[in-house]
Amino acid sequence: MSDTIASVKLTEAQATRNAAIQKRGFKTPDLIIFAPRGNYHGLFIELKVKTPYKKDGTLLENAHLKAQEETIKNLRELGYYADFAWEFNDVVKLIDWYLNLQYHES
Repeated sequence: MSDTIASVKLTEAQATRNAAIQKRGFKTPDLIIFAPRGNYHGLFIELKVKTPYKKDGTLLENAHLKAQEETIKNLRELGYYADFAWEFNDVVKLIDWYLNLQYHES
């Protein structure tokens, strides 16, 4: 599943309605794979055009990125693999890695 609403031009009314149905503090990641693998319940990837990190490895100062980072943290705590990704080849490698994990039932 992928979230493409961010790239769609919405009317003001549509944007207002879309904002109203979003869970406060939860930013749905762009790519979701609902398949358990390894010790994870699913894969969530927040796609970026470029790295969201500074050279020192900390997240850029941006409220939207901070909210996305919080969502990633919450998903991880729930047992999902979740992360940012921005280079196409790295996204493909991440998906391949994830889908090739052996599922371990608890």
